[in-house]
Amino acid sequence: MRPAEPVSGAEIIHLDFAPAAAELDWSRERPFSAEVLDHVNLNSSRSDKVTVHLDLSLAGSGLTFEPGDALMLVPENDPARVDQLLAVGSINFDEAFVHRLRRELDVTTLSRATLEAYQRLRPQAGLDRLLEGENWREFVAGRQIVDLLEAFPSQLEAEELTALLRPLPARAYSIASSLLAYPDEAHLLIGQVAYQAHGRQRQGVASGYAAQQLTSGARVGVYLRPNRHFRLPETGDTPIVMIGPGTGVAPFRAFVQHRRERGDQGKNWLFFGERRFTHDFLYQLEWQEAVAEGALTRMDVAFSRDQPEKIYVQDRLWERRHELWAWLQEGAVLYLCGDATGMAKDVEAVLHRIAIDRGGISEDAAVAWLEDLTHARRFRKDVY
Repeated sequence: MRPAEPVSGAEIIHLDFAPAAAELDWSRERPFSAEVLDHVNLNSSRSDKVTVHLDLSLAGSGLTFEPGDALMLVPENDPARVDQLLAVGSINFDEAFVHRLRRELDVTTLSRATLEAYQRLRPQAGLDRLLEGENWREFVAGRQIVDLLEAFPSQLEAEELTALLRPLPARAYSIASSLLAYPDEAHLLIGQVAYQAHGRQRQGVASGYAAQQLTSGARVGVYLRPNRHFRLPETGDTPIVMIGPGTGVAPFRAFVQHRRERGDQGKNWLFFGERRFTHDFLYQLEWQEAVAEGALTRMDVAFSRDQPEKIYVQDRLWERRHELWAWLQEGAVLYLCGDATGMAKDVEAVLHRIAIDRGGISEDAAVAWLEDLTHARRFRKDVY
C-alpha cells in the first residue's frame, strides 16, 4: 500500500526502518562484532603447541547454526609484521594506510603472481631470472611478502604496495558448541600455526590473531558458513562414530552436546588423538564427564608421543576393527574431521583394510564399499 501524503503544515516524524539484527546478512564485508567471553589455552605450559578455546557471544546477531556448521572469523594482521613490512619496503605511510594493512590486506601470502606484479613495478634482473624457470617455487615456499622486498629491495609507494596484496581472507572454524547447551554463544577451537623459516619466526594470520591478539572482552568480526554435508543424522537413534584428532575434534564437541541436550538415544563413539596425554588432551574433563554420564558411549584415544612408537587414531581404528565393523553393520554414520593431507588419507586406508579383514571382500570391493558408504551419506568428511 502506498503511504498517504503528509498533511500540509503537519509535523513529519522520521522513523528508522533499519532491519532488525535477525534480518541482517552478516558477511566478510559486514561481519557481526562478537564479544570474546572467554579465551583459554587448552594445552599445558609444557606443551609445544597452543590450542585456544574461544567463547564468543552472538547475542543480538540473530545468528543460528546447526552442529557441523562453521563460523568465519575475520582476522587482523600482527602489528609487528605490518611494521616490519613498512620498514623493509621503505614506505611512506599515514595512519589510514597502516589501518588498511592491519585489517584489510593480506601482508603475508607470496605467490608467482606476486613476483610477476613486483617485477612489472620494479624490474630487476635477479627476479627476472628467478621467474624464467621453476626456481621461483623454491623461493616462494616458506617465504612472505617481506622476504621478497628484502631479497629484491626497492622503495615502494603505498599505492604500489597495495597493488601487490590481496584482500585479507576470513578463516573458517568448525563450531565447537551447540546452541541447545550454550544459547547465544559459539565456541571455537583454534590451533596456532607457528614455525621458523628462512631466518624468521612465522605464524598463521588467523590462528596467530586468535591466540596472541584476542583476549576476554575484545571483539572480533564473524559470520556463518553452513555445512549441510556435515550434519547429525536425522534420527537421534542412529549410532555415530566420530574421528577427530587435534582441532578436528571441535565439531564433535558440538555433536555430543546437541545429542545430550535433545535426549537422543543413539550411541556415540569418539576417536581422538594428540601428542601427549598430560599436556595436549583437549577438553579432557568434558569428555570424561560425557563418558561417565553416558552421553559418550565410548572414547578411544591415541597420544603419539607418549611411547617410543608413534600411535595415531588410524592405529586405534584398526585395533577396534571388530567393534567398529559391528557398529557400521548396525547403520552407524561415520564422521571424519581434520587434516586432509595426511591423517584423512591414512584413515581411509585403514577403513579399506577393515572392510577386507572383517567383510571378507577384495581390495576393489573395499574401495567400492567406502564409496557406497559416502554416497549413502554414512561417511561424512570435513577435512582441510
